[in-house]
Amino acid sequence: MCGIIGYAGSGNAGEIIYDGLLKLEYRGYDSAGIAVLDGGKCAIVKSAGRVKKLNTSAQLLGGSIGIGHTRWATHGKPDDVNAHPHVCGKIAVVHNGEIENYAELKKSLMDGGDKFLSQTDSEVIPHLINKFYCGDLLEAVIKCASMLKGSYALLAIREGSGEIVAAKNRSPVILGLGENCNFCASDEPALAGKCPRICVLEDGDFAVITKDSATVYNSKKQKINRAVLPNSAKEQSLSLGGYPHYMIKELWEAPAAVKNTVTAFGEVKNAVCSAICGADKIIFTGCGTAYHAALLGKRYFAELAGIPAEAEYAGELRYDKLYAGKNTCLIAVTQSGETADTVEAAILCKKSGATIAAVTNSPHSAITRTADITVPVCAGAEICVAATKSYSAQIAALLSAALALSQNTGLAEELSNAPALISQTLQNLDIYALAEMCARARGVYFMGRGIDYAVALEGSLKLKEVSYIAGGGYPSGELKHGPLALIDGSTLSIFIITDAALSQKSMEAVEQTLSRGGMVAVITTLPHVHKRFERRAEVVTLPECNKYIAPLAAASALQFLAYRVAVILNRDPDKPRNLAKSVTVE
Repeated sequence: MCGIIGYAGSGNAGEIIYDGLLKLEYRGYDSAGIAVLDGGKCAIVKSAGRVKKLNTSAQLLGGSIGIGHTRWATHGKPDDVNAHPHVCGKIAVVHNGEIENYAELKKSLMDGGDKFLSQTDSEVIPHLINKFYCGDLLEAVIKCASMLKGSYALLAIREGSGEIVAAKNRSPVILGLGENCNFCASDEPALAGKCPRICVLEDGDFAVITKDSATVYNSKKQKINRAVLPNSAKEQSLSLGGYPHYMIKELWEAPAAVKNTVTAFGEVKNAVCSAICGADKIIFTGCGTAYHAALLGKRYFAELAGIPAEAEYAGELRYDKLYAGKNTCLIAVTQSGETADTVEAAILCKKSGATIAAVTNSPHSAITRTADITVPVCAGAEICVAATKSYSAQIAALLSAALALSQNTGLAEELSNAPALISQTLQNLDIYALAEMCARARGVYFMGRGIDYAVALEGSLKLKEVSYIAGGGYPSGELKHGPLALIDGSTLSIFIITDAALSQKSMEAVEQTLSRGGMVAVITTLPHVHKRFERRAEVVTLPECNKYIAPLAAASALQFLAYRVAVILNRDPDKPRNLAKSVTVE
């Protein structure tokens, strides 16, 4: 959730860390802070709000060693006091994760005379390190970590020292290896353009980072080797490129993301087929938007490849006793590759003998280290918290895999034309009237059947995320089983209809909603549906295409709709309240 970065070198630590925090802000933007060692003394600046609030003060920091943090609040409200770094004595710490036993640790420390300033779980960490410090910062951090239950990626510095000590458990830490400088950070994007090589820490690892070295240790202070990899993160300009928001910029980048993902699949096609083709059952899992992509994957594999498939939220699958055995393949979908519930579900299923396939936009993440095979999602860095191009690329990756198993060459050709379909959809989309209807509605409900239901769920999530309008997504057939009670003149129902075989049933649901006096909109690729409702409801027509390709067009339309509603309501679509991009805690 939170983002951390550390730097040891000869440059200005404050400026370098500030730049890294800007690139990590999608992980949390409740508050931010920087601590640097300047002349052996620790100087700290921190503030509630966006990273840019630190711009002036960061420039005034001296020193060439420091740590930084951008926060998504879990314990304690977003304010200056709860912002990281946290300090005890001469120790300063930044932390990403959640300390489950912090209350008992805090009580024990307070009983011993320690005084706490914040309401965070993280503040126990510098207190413990300070308690255990006897001249060796690494040893103190190792002893501290032995007391912690939960997840942590933490960086610690101490006045008078020339090193940063890192520790990792269930939250990501990547070392960046440069010339006369070294880094550590939550994500590769923060290291783009800063170093040629990286090293990914494993759970239970510790690291000591200085200007000249980055050394990994285990809990016994023994040096261990971790693979050194090329830094594949590309320098990502934070420029909006003429767009008013990142969300709309990245929506327009979806065609390239889909094209790159389909191309990349060709390199792993044979390996994916070998890993999956012997499975008796496929289980798809994910959280949020990734789960909605997983629902589409379930349809694609069952209907195109003929393999029984199911989909379940990763947070529920973790506690489901009906785990797969050796003849089952779990396909875990996660944009960041670090989603806590998804990674834990994959680990549990792997222990049960299942084959694990990861569908992720992050090639050096926790899910790829767990998986037997990775299906690459090539969306590039996504700064907006709400997923747009990464969702489209996930759909392309899952459809590519299903088609590889089905040998459906005709549909594969249509998928290769999907980038042009998305571009055509966005260029010709007339959705402004519908956006105004959403903005004034008391509630907005999205409905569809079959594949359209999965897309309806994603449309509902996008609108809630960036506009804060209440609503939900439902199968059209469930309308009469409860949701119809919500319908009146102040609520809007949006029906997605792209499957000709199910269109008659879906149109009946539209009629039922109209008969109850509800506002209705229809988003469709089918001319006969448009013709039936063009004078009776708000109709948005998308380019005609195969029903399995249609989610790419429909998703783009619904993402654009959510964006327009957020703009109308003066919401920030890039950084919706209470949300962060990468969810690394339960």
